[in-house]
Amino acid sequence: MQRNVETFLACDAAYEDASIVIYGAPFDSTTSFRPGARFGPSAMRHESFGLETYSPYQDLDLVDVSVFDSGDMELCFGDASFALADIEARAREILSDGKLPFLLGGEHLVTLGAVRALYAAHPDLHIVHFDAHADLRDDYLGAKLSHACVMRRCHDLLGDGKIHQFCIRSGERAEFAFAKKHTDFHPFGFEGLEETVRALRGKPVYVTVDLDCLDPSVFPGTGTPEAGGVTFAELLRALLAVSELDVVGADVNELAPMLDQSGVSTAVACKVAREFILALSKQREI
Repeated sequence: MQRNVETFLACDAAYEDASIVIYGAPFDSTTSFRPGARFGPSAMRHESFGLETYSPYQDLDLVDVSVFDSGDMELCFGDASFALADIEARAREILSDGKLPFLLGGEHLVTLGAVRALYAAHPDLHIVHFDAHADLRDDYLGAKLSHACVMRRCHDLLGDGKIHQFCIRSGERAEFAFAKKHTDFHPFGFEGLEETVRALRGKPVYVTVDLDCLDPSVFPGTGTPEAGGVTFAELLRALLAVSELDVVGADVNELAPMLDQSGVSTAVACKVAREFILALSKQREI
């Protein structure tokens, strides 16, 4: 793999030296409301240079850690199954080299490709899921592969009790009923996260962050904004908490940069990624 020409802020280590590898999935073909998330990964790289490399929250600096940015994949927009296969293959390659795959989306369906690769490597995998939406529909307008169905497809792999959902505040009645029976469900915020972290210690965990878990007043630049979300500070505390676990893969997704002409949403997404990468780097060096 070659380093991308424009990397995420200071993530320019050699592949051989890196413990974390960023890969972008610029895909939004199943978006159900406002498209544009395919431009999220490249926007995050370009705008990341508006941030400092140093995190005063963690007293850590990206210049001191080894992260490789492999750039955006070239994905098929006409067939989600092809795109997912390519994402899975890239995640498998990163895993086979003993590195943590960190995915930048793209719409939330891209998570399924990564989870397929992680599940093959870790059959006892758990998912921690931050999102405004349950994403538990069995299909969306007949399509089984949709960002509205991504957690349902993940459940098909992992089974009951392996998906831990937080901040959910939107979905069909049937999705909420399904969640109460089959997932570890914590709607509206992060209540119960501390107990979940304790329960997951020693188990392989994939963390997926749909940025619309944030309130639209903080993060309006997303395809399906939903009022009643969390603040940046609340999300940061949650990410620091889950980063103490055995995180074997992660993603940040659903930034649609052109839907917020102020650029604030992209700046927020970059800061979330910076803090998450630094927290994961710290844990991998312990």
